[in-house]
Amino acid sequence: MSGPIRTPRIRALANGTLLPSLIAAQIDSTSHATADRFRLTMALPAPPFGTNVASILQNAGQLLEVQASTDGLAWTSLVQGEIDHLRLDPVSQRLTLEGRDLSARLIESRLTETFTNQTASDVATTLAGRHGLAANVQTTATPIGAYWQLEHDVVSLDSFCRSHSEWDLLLTLAAREGFDLWVSGTTLNFQPTAQSTSAPTTIAVSDCLSIVLERSLTLARDIEVTIKSWNSREAKGFSRTARTARTGPSAGLSPLRAIQIIPNLSLADAQAIAQSRLADLTRQERILTANMPGDLILAPRQQLALAGTATDFDQLYWIERITRSLTWRSGFTQTIRARNASPGIEVEFL
Repeated sequence: MSGPIRTPRIRALANGTLLPSLIAAQIDSTSHATADRFRLTMALPAPPFGTNVASILQNAGQLLEVQASTDGLAWTSLVQGEIDHLRLDPVSQRLTLEGRDLSARLIESRLTETFTNQTASDVATTLAGRHGLAANVQTTATPIGAYWQLEHDVVSLDSFCRSHSEWDLLLTLAAREGFDLWVSGTTLNFQPTAQSTSAPTTIAVSDCLSIVLERSLTLARDIEVTIKSWNSREAKGFSRTARTARTGPSAGLSPLRAIQIIPNLSLADAQAIAQSRLADLTRQERILTANMPGDLILAPRQQLALAGTATDFDQLYWIERITRSLTWRSGFTQTIRARNASPGIEVEFL
């Protein structure tokens, strides 16, 4: 991953206006269906402040975009979101801004309605438009009430639980469809869980400032996930199970078993959820955490290939989190957390 000499830069714009004197930034990007986060530090002149800074101090709902460049010419957007919290230090004349990407608009919006006879994609499109987001939504066919067998209605849980937000509903629908949910820039993405079609990026141990490799020996054995359900329409219970089948030293050991009860599933839905839960558990087996010079290429949900350890840790990993940091003292660095199972696992359906 070596290349020409870089001149990394970072800048922030509030409602399209460039903020002055940005001296440090941290951007946390994740694939966990949670909001990406940012933390910015600015050096301020003595009061009175400029118009754009005064606006941040006085007004909520500031739309902030953080951009980075490695050559000072081409700029890449890292996150767009609203400021949640600010901290002003008048002695050192520094202003710190913290916030989340625009998924925060759905996270903070409580669910107050049913979506009669609508599909999951209909709901995702409606909620995206309600919060000023473009909708990158894969069309689905099943009316959402059919998941619960309640005459195609989804009833708000607002009266029965502490918090039930629009984001919670979309997460539930995404899980039922086998989809992923995230916000990039000003776009809500509701798409099938990605299987990367692009070539993985290779990183070598020599590319890293530090690297830690972990393996869970508990998760290195066979894993068995069982979904139990009761179908109200058919008035009967059932279960579906997915299990890994390993070869090598772990073969023949009693499996690690996980059981989850979810009401009103179909057989196909229960099988799909069992397979999804199994895939998520197996991918926790091997964890890679690397600190390295920052780049603008890698992103959550992409694959990377590790090389240079001369061990079986040299394999493919899925990136689940990238934390990028740029300061005058430390330069542009990033910490990557990636995970995957060992290769050669087969899945059985019982």
